[in-house]
Amino acid sequence: MTNYHTSGMTLISPDDCIWSQSTRMVIYEKQIPIELKFYDANNPPDYLLELNPNALSPTLIDKELILYHATIIMEYLEERFPQPALNKMDPISKANNRMIIKRISDDWCQLLEAILYRPEDPQQSKKFLTESLLSSVPLFRAKKYFMSDSFTLIDCILATLLWRLPKLGIPIFDHSPDIKNYAQRLFSRPSFKDSLSRTERKLGDFNL
Repeated sequence: MTNYHTSGMTLISPDDCIWSQSTRMVIYEKQIPIELKFYDANNPPDYLLELNPNALSPTLIDKELILYHATIIMEYLEERFPQPALNKMDPISKANNRMIIKRISDDWCQLLEAILYRPEDPQQSKKFLTESLLSSVPLFRAKKYFMSDSFTLIDCILATLLWRLPKLGIPIFDHSPDIKNYAQRLFSRPSFKDSLSRTERKLGDFNL
């Protein structure tokens, strides 16, 4: 049993991780009182490996509860702190949003992670990610937020993904004013700026 103890809520995460930053964005949107702890992803502390043996990022501790999958954590925070709402209330809309998040995770986020962490042939992953995003321009254009008139959990994930693209040599904003305008709306939110670690702040540009 781990020796790590907390009397409140704590989020433990690396200082450069799209899923961890997405979770922090949810926290700041809802203004949840929580302790944030950062660590080097290449050298996780021993107590974290006891809490989260699979080393999935981030890790949430809420008294006796330990969660370590970002989408599970985000949905837990949404249910525990329902205001402001970042998900639809009816079951059909919730299910649709889960499917969208699953698709983004399996497609765009996996391509980004391949570029970041498996750089043997990054150009192919960059090409696939660029083409996939550009094929979805009508979805970015149709609503103020992604497939929604209101800001949702989906936008928390997309904000952190889009933030990293220019520094990776993926000029998606040059190719699509619609994606650029969408991204600027997300980057201007106080919750996004607050969610950035010192490392993540250097990855993007607020003046896109």
